[in-house]
Amino acid sequence: MSNTTLQAIKEVPQKIINFISGAVARIFAPRDDDYPESGVQPFEGDPADKKHY
Repeated sequence: MSNTTLQAIKEVPQKIINFISGAVARIFAPRDDDYPESGVQPFEGDPADKKHY
């Protein structure tokens, strides 16, 4: 076996572990979304005259 093949055999499991651990870290990290807190919105409209089922 050549040196590059051995190096590839060593690097592939490391890349897989890094990929999975990065995903787990992102799932369990604090929220990073920047949406405004909207809260409860009042109803601004007229109720329907008839119910259409």
